[in-house]
Amino acid sequence: MPGFQHTVTIAAPPERVWAVVADVGRWPEHIPTVDEAERLDEGPLRVGSRTRLKQPKLSGAVWTVTELTGGTSFTWVSKSPGVTVTGAHVVEPHPDGSRLTLTLTTAGPLAGLGWLLVKSLTRRYVVAEGAAVKKAAEAQSTGPSSHAPGPSGSSEK
Repeated sequence: MPGFQHTVTIAAPPERVWAVVADVGRWPEHIPTVDEAERLDEGPLRVGSRTRLKQPKLSGAVWTVTELTGGTSFTWVSKSPGVTVTGAHVVEPHPDGSRLTLTLTTAGPLAGLGWLLVKSLTRRYVVAEGAAVKKAAEAQSTGPSSHAPGPSGSSEK
């Protein structure tokens, strides 16, 4: 399956990183590669939750959560004719705070061709998402309302 994985270390506790990642309705406030995020249901993110995302240079897509481990990870899927795109978001403890792993894979009869068309853009968007989550979580973790600032330093793979 064509796809891409990106990992970033974030100087903030996993709870803070998860709060940013799981609040998909507010992604446009933090993530420059998301113009609009419309939750199609209410309440916290859960299996079956749907969100309509609009991203620059891409068609709007509805993403449905297929797996969720609260406070740790969620996977969602967007389907279009001939292609299924799966995105995974995993937050884990790390000695420097947290590690966020973002994975995007494609499947289906048109996945190979579709991946060739959007591979470069997708890689840029996934890397930008990781950097934006890092910035938002670290800013909130070290802000005046924080009780436990995260350790300093970070690295990106």
